[in-house]
Amino acid sequence: MKKSKTKAMVVVTPARLNTTRALALAGYFGTMLFLMLWIIWLAPPQIPKSIALTISLLPLLLPLRGMLHGRVYTHSWAGFLALPYFAFGIDAAIHRTEKPWLGLILVATSTAWFFGCAYYSKYRKIAANSDNRTNTQQQTKQETQ
Repeated sequence: MKKSKTKAMVVVTPARLNTTRALALAGYFGTMLFLMLWIIWLAPPQIPKSIALTISLLPLLLPLRGMLHGRVYTHSWAGFLALPYFAFGIDAAIHRTEKPWLGLILVATSTAWFFGCAYYSKYRKIAANSDNRTNTQQQTKQETQ
């Protein structure tokens, strides 16, 4: 028997878009706030705090505007910005024997950020394509009438 190669249609609802965007923003701001807490209060580094904050938080400011405005392109590349923070969290969870939970929290927030961005971008593109298809179908119906 031959298997048909049909793609399953994904129904993109506004609730699904809002949920994935909320997950992306929660992960993004959670990562940002947790890094501030980590550096300032929970486990201050041996270098000056201002330098540590600049090194860790400056890259997080790059996608801020686009993520707040819900831009698909920004969400697409901002998710990949979460990966170094994920790697740092894994390293901290394994090698910081006194406080491994700090690394685990960073892993959780950066993972939420990554998957929220990935799925928000995916669902927005699907929604845009389905909107284009319905507009094209409506135009062809009007032209034939």
